[in-house]
Amino acid sequence: MKYLNCLLIATFLFAVSAMGQNEGQIPIPASSPSTQTAEQQADRYRIGFQDTVEVQVFGQPQLAQRVKVNSNGTINLFRLPDPILAVCKTERELANDIADAYRRDYLRNPEVNVITVEQNSQSFAIVGEVDKPANYFINRRIRLLELLAYAGGPTKEAGSRLIVARQGSAANCRPQIQTADADDDTTVFTFNLRDVLENKVDLVMQPGDVVSVLKADIVYVYGNVIKQGPVTMAEPITLMQALASAEGLKPATKKDSIRIIRMKPGSAEPDEFVISLSDIEKRKVRDPFLQPNDIIAVSEDKAKSIFNAIGRSLTQGVGSVFYRVGP
Repeated sequence: MKYLNCLLIATFLFAVSAMGQNEGQIPIPASSPSTQTAEQQADRYRIGFQDTVEVQVFGQPQLAQRVKVNSNGTINLFRLPDPILAVCKTERELANDIADAYRRDYLRNPEVNVITVEQNSQSFAIVGEVDKPANYFINRRIRLLELLAYAGGPTKEAGSRLIVARQGSAANCRPQIQTADADDDTTVFTFNLRDVLENKVDLVMQPGDVVSVLKADIVYVYGNVIKQGPVTMAEPITLMQALASAEGLKPATKKDSIRIIRMKPGSAEPDEFVISLSDIEKRKVRDPFLQPNDIIAVSEDKAKSIFNAIGRSLTQGVGSVFYRVGP
């Protein structure tokens, strides 16, 4: 009986010890392509047009070569009768395809390595009112705000608008984020520059995108204002703001007949709107927003101008009389 009890105690202690060793251990599966998310796989660099790749075959130095991707997306290699499609593949995927091709026609168990030595297909252009407009080659995922930072940000002459022109292309290897049209049509996105700078809106860039930071628009103010000339529209502005930028109105202005002259697209005949500043000040009508290249014409009230001139002359005359007869 004592022997049996000792055996049971020993068995119990062994079980407890085993449980203690395994406690807190979580089995970690081996990493494999199937366990990677689709986004992780899409973020890996994919070979594109104009790239140059270096192919190495273990134990076969005569097959090592550096080749540029052809205009049709393929590469030609020694000892292989047919070209190999390279575009839109990762380095590992292309190496596997090359190994399969050599296995069929030339080698028994080839081991192939591929390195992209020149990545020229992932280009993003940024032009317009930025400090460093250029074509940037970036081989990773990038967003609009970061690309704008690469270009040094907008200049003082930049306006309020930014556009992104995206051309459909076979070089884009991310079908899950392509636009609905798979052809070569260009899609244009328009953004407010301030919203982009404040990270309120953003866009994941695609190779071949062209970003244009537009110059500030201009409206023109002339007539009975203190400072005639162009007014820069760094942001959308209203009629009252434009007049304030012209340093205000001169005396004897026809405040009830401010004209906005606006050219119509495709027509030589402009539209003309007559605005009453008195109605705006009394909040009977809204202060209208101006459009680029609007002309604000401020007219002078001739009769009021004449009365003002008479008043000034009389004031000056009375002053001179008092000056002459005074002590």
